[in-house]
Amino acid sequence: MNLRDLQYLIAVADLRSFGQAAERCFISQPTLSTQIKKLEDELGIQIFERTNKKVLPTELGEQIIASARRILKEQANIKELAATAQDPLSGNLRLGAFPTLASYLFPQLVPLIKHALPRIRLILVEEKSEQLLQQLRGGQLDCALLAMPIYEDFLDSQPLFDDEFLLAVHDDHPLTGKATVVADDLNGERLLLLDEGHCLRGHALQVCRTVGADEEQDVRATSLETLRQMVRAGTGITLVPRIAARAEAGLRYLPFQPPAPNRTIGLVWRKTSARDALIRELSELIRTASDLTPSL
Repeated sequence: MNLRDLQYLIAVADLRSFGQAAERCFISQPTLSTQIKKLEDELGIQIFERTNKKVLPTELGEQIIASARRILKEQANIKELAATAQDPLSGNLRLGAFPTLASYLFPQLVPLIKHALPRIRLILVEEKSEQLLQQLRGGQLDCALLAMPIYEDFLDSQPLFDDEFLLAVHDDHPLTGKATVVADDLNGERLLLLDEGHCLRGHALQVCRTVGADEEQDVRATSLETLRQMVRAGTGITLVPRIAARAEAGLRYLPFQPPAPNRTIGLVWRKTSARDALIRELSELIRTASDLTPSL
């Protein structure tokens, strides 16, 4: 058994086809089939069920394939560690952020990274916070931008900037005449919120509890942009982080009287990461990018 055989194994498992797997691995189908059969004979088990129409892993085959994936991932990690040791500011950087941040910060951040870290190949991932934590845990991400605090023993984090919440209302809403909003202004109001799984929803619910507002139960949105357009249409009011606030006809953003509710954004990475120098450089670039986002 060698690493090449494991690559063949995973290709067949991914594609469910010996022919397509052979194309991916740049070898002939008979050669790939022979190598897989040799591996099965060596282990004394059947890894794949074969028919004329499909290829399926056996129950034990699934476990072996999962182990093969871990082995090849560790091989890639070894190579990356060696490359990073030679040049800490080079190689792949897999950076994640949740949707209500990524769309507004990444456009400012990417040019800064390309200029300051030209030997970095940037891979951006936009996912909900729970998925980002899972990918950090599994090694698919190097670091992620998340709302603080994060309570995970395997992670380190560094707060980078505060992002205050604004109240988004339609132009003809009674509150548009106020310079700032106070808690009493929202007492009894019903706010439009994002659907389950969005961390912005959790922050908004905390604000609702603080000011005595309620959630609009009949309507939920899957994105911040949908919420924004619902407010423009006069459907209700909502909370928008300042980094995402954009001037639009029919829409007004009202600041809260200090101390305004906010979310703290931080960079999160595994404690076992060997990329401390890159993390430090990236943290400063993120702070700069947060200052460059368009303001109202």
